[in-house]
Amino acid sequence: NLRALTSWVGIARLSAVVLSCLAFSLVASTGLFWGPYGTWCMFTWCFCFTVTLLVLLLELLELYPLLPLSWDDFTAAFSMLAALMVFTSSVVYPATFISSLCSSSLCARQAVATTASCLCFLAYAVEVSLTRAKPGDISSFLSTVPGLLKVFEAYVACLIFSLLDAYSGKPGLMWCVAVYSICFIFTLLIIIFTVGRCLTYIPCPLEKMLVGYNFLALLMYLTATILWPLYSFQGQSRPDPCGPSCSWNKHLGVTFLTIFNLIAYLVDLVYSTRMVF
Repeated sequence: NLRALTSWVGIARLSAVVLSCLAFSLVASTGLFWGPYGTWCMFTWCFCFTVTLLVLLLELLELYPLLPLSWDDFTAAFSMLAALMVFTSSVVYPATFISSLCSSSLCARQAVATTASCLCFLAYAVEVSLTRAKPGDISSFLSTVPGLLKVFEAYVACLIFSLLDAYSGKPGLMWCVAVYSICFIFTLLIIIFTVGRCLTYIPCPLEKMLVGYNFLALLMYLTATILWPLYSFQGQSRPDPCGPSCSWNKHLGVTFLTIFNLIAYLVDLVYSTRMVF
């Protein structure tokens, strides 16, 4: 099936493969990817390169119908996840490893790798826009706006978990962590059940169940949006200096990510309600 390579979606995937390979190859040649941030960036580029290449091969050889999963849902969810992961790496890597005074060939390779990563994000974003379901098309749930938002909500929750620090002993913060965990688990189960074609076994109307879940998740995140900054910054000022591992900066990051997920669940509720009613 040569259309897997010659269609606009195929061209976007080929571009993502080449650009992600270029990004991790250049960074590997510099040897500057230590610590959790560098490891995350390298994992992102290698993971996206491998899975996208596998997707291309399966579609080229027309082997994907043999897999026990919903292929359209899987590719839609992966392209959205890859776009989010590569975007994060495109921001984290230069902020962590490229200094303000940059004139050596080593720094030039880092700059080219960052540029390749940004272009790779654009390639995945184009794929998401090309494969997104049009109004009235419900062939695959994860290609619709609510489905793509589910992937976004789960990814933001993972970022929140990576920043959690010093929350034990405070009931308000522990409630916020419970909110993040409960919503993440249910959102992840919805994604897994959709890709695994297990939604038909749910003994209740799926669309109305999603509306109810989105409403409850919105209320829970609303409480977390209020309680997290209230308990995190109560009686505390920003220390000086405050580096990347500073707890104050991490709490600030969790605050903004909580607001992002609150907005995502609000939009998800609006779209889900429109789809049902």
